[in-house]
Amino acid sequence: MSREILERFPVQLEVPIAWGEMDSFQHVNNLVYLRWFESARMAYFSQLNYEGVMQETGIGPILRDSRIRYRIPLTYPGNIISATRITRLEEDRFSMEHLVYSLEHEAVAAEGDAVVVCVDYNKNAKAAIPEYYREHILSTEPIKPEIFD
Repeated sequence: MSREILERFPVQLEVPIAWGEMDSFQHVNNLVYLRWFESARMAYFSQLNYEGVMQETGIGPILRDSRIRYRIPLTYPGNIISATRITRLEEDRFSMEHLVYSLEHEAVAAEGDAVVVCVDYNKNAKAAIPEYYREHILSTEPIKPEIFD
């Protein structure tokens, strides 16, 4: 699979594989992929100015669930691209697609998805997606507005 798949993802981080990320089976441990997903997700949240929005409104994102599918094992040395995008918007949550692309193999090493819910941390309750998030997501992603009725 060529790098063209990455064109769908507005957030991409190139990350070197560290020696210590390999396990006793001599490949990158499965939990590391989730950490790479998290790094890309947090980079996306930074684009949403999540810290500023939380200071102003008390509303911020929280990971509800995630899923991963491993395709090929990775080893040290190497480099990956951790990429993410938002694929669905609802009133209080959004879905994200994650990808780990191996530069050495020129292939997808893992793919997954996550659901992120917005929470009012002052009230400890779900909250609607802040308008600033919604505007940024709709200007960045090819999401149709009718998805979040």
